[in-house]
Amino acid sequence: MPKTSRDVPPPLELLCLKALWALGEGDVKHVREMVAQSRPLAYTTIMTVLDRLVRKGTLTRRKVGRAFVYVPQISRDAMRRTAIRELLEGFFDGSEEQLTEFLRGTEAQAAAAAVGGAPVPPPAEEEEEESIDTVLL
Repeated sequence: MPKTSRDVPPPLELLCLKALWALGEGDVKHVREMVAQSRPLAYTTIMTVLDRLVRKGTLTRRKVGRAFVYVPQISRDAMRRTAIRELLEGFFDGSEEQLTEFLRGTEAQAAAAAVGGAPVPPPAEEEEEESIDTVLL
């Protein structure tokens, strides 16, 4: 299966971006310190990820002394919009209304569970998939 290009970075790249958004700018050492709070990784791993983000145009870097300082070229909000657009296209056929309906259904289930109400039954579509799976087994 061929890999497709995504606008939203994979988890490790996103983790480094989050560190840089918090820092504003930083070198490998500072990014690694931030990332290590949730995922301890080697200095060279962080350096490779940051270099990859530079090649993609997501970061820029400049030489300061012996180190490179990295700066995000995309804001957190712009990345959020991109991620939501991918979510809409991938799971909701580009329909904001379908996403809103889905979220409202999730909120209703959470509210019912919080007050001790009966859980909302799954949509009929899921029940059909279960019965088809059973039949095929």
